[in-house]
Amino acid sequence: MAKTTRRLKIDGDSAPAHDMHDAPGLAAVTDSDIARRAYELYEQRDAEHGRGLDERLLAEQQLRDVDATAR
Repeated sequence: MAKTTRRLKIDGDSAPAHDMHDAPGLAAVTDSDIARRAYELYEQRDAEHGRGLDERLLAEQQLRDVDATAR
């Protein structure tokens, strides 16, 4: 199947593009998307060290919430 991408907005920032797979209207949140969003959160916190896991979990939560509301 053809693959398309789209951009999502989270808290005024542009979130990583999501790949669209198989079923129409269903977006898959990839590890790459989560890593990019986690890095954005890291930068927003002035590159504060020691919060990597928190940032990754928050990034995943945000992207999955946006993905769920997009359906």
